[in-house]
Amino acid sequence: MKEFIETIARALVDNPDEVDVREVSGEKTIVYELRVNESDLGKVIGRGGQTARSIRTLLSAVSAKMGKRAVLEIIE
Repeated sequence: MKEFIETIARALVDNPDEVDVREVSGEKTIVYELRVNESDLGKVIGRGGQTARSIRTLLSAVSAKMGKRAVLEIIE
């Protein structure tokens, strides 16, 4: 899943080398911390948060099949 988020984020930003995803796994929840360059933050979030919402929806759908809850935090 981490690679999935990295691939999507790198395709959206101007500084793909600065994309970093950290995975923190708990018993029932996995938190993914997506770090991007400050200038790329708007590209990952999107107009009105639509891009971030779409990524979170895909993440939720895939993680539900794995039996865990996934949370995406976008950090600059």
